[in-house]
Amino acid sequence: MNGADTAWIIVATALVLMMTLPGLALFYGGLVRARNVLSVFMQCFAIACLMSVLWLVAGYSIAFGGEGPIWGGLGRVLLMGVDATTEKGTLPEVLFFAFQMTFAIITPALFLGAFAERVTFAFVLLFSALWMLLIYAPVAHWIWGGGFLSDGGLFGAVGTKDFAGGIVVHETAGLAALLLAAAVGPRKNRTTPPHNPGMVAMGAGLLWVGWFGFNGGSALAADGAAAMALTVTHVSAAAASLTWVLWERVKFGRASLVGLVTGTIAGLASITPASGYVGPAAALLIGSVAGILCQEAVALIRNKTRLDDTLDVFAVHGVGGIFGTIMIAALGAGSWSAQLGALVIVGVFTVVGSWVLIRLCALVTPLRVDAESEYNGLDIATHGERAYDMNS
Repeated sequence: MNGADTAWIIVATALVLMMTLPGLALFYGGLVRARNVLSVFMQCFAIACLMSVLWLVAGYSIAFGGEGPIWGGLGRVLLMGVDATTEKGTLPEVLFFAFQMTFAIITPALFLGAFAERVTFAFVLLFSALWMLLIYAPVAHWIWGGGFLSDGGLFGAVGTKDFAGGIVVHETAGLAALLLAAAVGPRKNRTTPPHNPGMVAMGAGLLWVGWFGFNGGSALAADGAAAMALTVTHVSAAAASLTWVLWERVKFGRASLVGLVTGTIAGLASITPASGYVGPAAALLIGSVAGILCQEAVALIRNKTRLDDTLDVFAVHGVGGIFGTIMIAALGAGSWSAQLGALVIVGVFTVVGSWVLIRLCALVTPLRVDAESEYNGLDIATHGERAYDMNS
C-alpha cells in the first residue's frame, strides 16, 4: 500500500459523496417548484443510503469481485475476504470499495431529475435499487472491472477508454432518464421556473469541487495523472460555463445564472471520460463545444419532443458523456471502434434493461402520484413536510 495514494483517495471519496450530498440535492432542489424541494432532498438522501447498503451486499462484487467477461461474480459479497490489510493496487481494498460506492450512489441519483415533481417514492427506491445492481454494476465491470469492453477484451489490447464515467455513469444515467421521462409522462405544468436559482448555483459549486475527486480520484493514485485530471476538469467546466451563457446571449439577448451553472455541469460531464487522456488545450476545446452542444440538446428535447425530462438529465449528462467519449477517439487518445462500439453496446443494454425494469417495477408500485398530490407538491403529499409556503 502507498500512504500518499491512500490519503488522496480518502479525500476523493469524501468529495464524490459531497457531489450527491449536498451538491446534487441542492442543484436539483433549486430547479423544482418550492413545494417539491424536500422530496428531491429526500430522494437524494434515500438513494445514498440504499445504494450504500446494496453496494456492500452485492453491487461491489458484481462490478469488481472477479475478472470474468460479463460480471465479477459473488466472491466479494458483503466484502467477504476483505479486511484492513487487503490490497487493491496501492490502496486498501476497503477504500477502493468506498470510492467506487460513491459512484454507485451518484449515478442513479442523476436520473432523479428526469421525473422530479411527479413520481412515487416507492418507485424511486425500487427502480434505483434494481437498476444499480442489474445495469450499473455490470457496465462498471465491463469497462473498469476487467470485463469484455476493457483492455484485452472485445476490441483487442486497447479497450474502451472511460477514465471516470462518460459511459459507465453519464451515458447509462442519461438514457435511463429518457426512458423514465417517457414512462412517467409529462408534468401538468411544464413552464414553472426554478424556485431558487441561488440554491442551484450553490449545488453546482459543490458539484464542481466534488468533481475533482470524481475525476482526479479515478487515477487511484496521488500522482501527475491525478493532477492533470483535476486541471483539465476545471478548464472544461470553466469553458463550458462561458460558452453556454455566450450562446444564451446570442439567442435570447441575456445570460442567466441557471444557464451559467448548467454549462458548468455540461463541461464537467463532457470531460469526465477524457480527463485521464487529454491535456488542458483539449479540455478547453471539449468544454467550449459542450456548452453549446448540450444547450442545443436541451432545446431540442424540450421543444421538438413530448418528453418531459424535468431537469434535462439526458441533454446535459447523457449528451455530455457521449460527446466526451467520442472526443477521446477524435483526439487520438483511443480507438474509434472501441469508443463507438462501447457506446452502442452499453446504450442498447441500458435502454432494453431499463425499460424492462420500469415495466417490472410498475407491476409492484405505481410510477406516478395522483393529480392532486402533484398539484399540492410531493413535500406534503408524500412526506408530510413543508419547506415553503404552499403559494410559492
